[in-house]
Amino acid sequence: MTILAVDDSRTSLAITCHMVESFGWDVSSFTSPAEALEFARSNPVTLAITDFNMPGMDGISFFLKLRDVLSDPELPVVMVTGTTDSTVRYRALEAGVSDFLRKPLDGAELKARLRNLFALRRSAAEARTYAASLETAVQAVTARLVRREQEIILRLSRAAEFRDTDTGSHIVRMATYCRILAKHIGLGQHAIEMIFAASPMHDIGKMAISDNILHKPGPLTPEERRTMETHTLHGYSILKDSDCELLQLGAEIALNHHERWDGKGYPNRLAGEAIPISARIAAVADVFDALTTERPYKRAWTAIEARDFILKEAGQQFDPQCVAALLAAWHEVLEVHEESRSAELPACRHTSVGA
Repeated sequence: MTILAVDDSRTSLAITCHMVESFGWDVSSFTSPAEALEFARSNPVTLAITDFNMPGMDGISFFLKLRDVLSDPELPVVMVTGTTDSTVRYRALEAGVSDFLRKPLDGAELKARLRNLFALRRSAAEARTYAASLETAVQAVTARLVRREQEIILRLSRAAEFRDTDTGSHIVRMATYCRILAKHIGLGQHAIEMIFAASPMHDIGKMAISDNILHKPGPLTPEERRTMETHTLHGYSILKDSDCELLQLGAEIALNHHERWDGKGYPNRLAGEAIPISARIAAVADVFDALTTERPYKRAWTAIEARDFILKEAGQQFDPQCVAALLAAWHEVLEVHEESRSAELPACRHTSVGA
């Protein structure tokens, strides 16, 4: 522990240093506040004892600058003065000085005050360390819970996809595209990861659609299409009442991912920015993956063909901002697309691009 002692009176400074050293603590002494500050810039200081009346810089000004130099707002500082003016004491304590003593110093009192300040500083440091370790532990537990929650959601979403396809790889690609688009739109990291985790639930409402419609190999009749469109409402109904933020976002995406920028989508004919950004992102990601996936009734479009279609539909079916993000992130999107092709991952089948 290094104690910094500052007093323009050499006699008073010598007495203070003698007392402190007799207590078994190291002390560095200065008659100039400026020199003491310069020392503190490159040396550790555990506690400071400073006179109040000093030429050029009083003790309060020195104390404030010292804490600033050390970037230590909790540095214990003892103010010492020979004045009996209580105003000085009040000013010092209001400024944040830890303790206040009058000259001549009493050795026993000084020792007790310094020991108490050291104990308080040690306790504060231990409390900070404990709080930091506790926060780390809480973050680790929270992260595990979030990962478990996301895994459950992904597996349930895959279960829904299995009713509509041979695999659930579509939701993995689609979620990855959502994450890429959200990042290039400029959303915050939390929002990006939430959309990534919630978007696999976009078609969970298809669990409520009958197999004869869901698995129909040919075009749907108008009545069948109206029934198919209710999967958005079913998905919303399944997820909406949860107090989980992730499921609430999933409900939002499930309900709105077939809305169109021009207001001609379903189920509520929302238009423009009235459609939640999460659903606007999911719409682009979902259609891109649907177009580039082979279906019983169509060939898989090339990534370029799918991109050009989405570009043509900017401002009509799709949010222009989301389309711009797709173009800006094209190399990342293409990388995910090519990786899935090289791995020969089968994707889910939909009854149509807009289903």
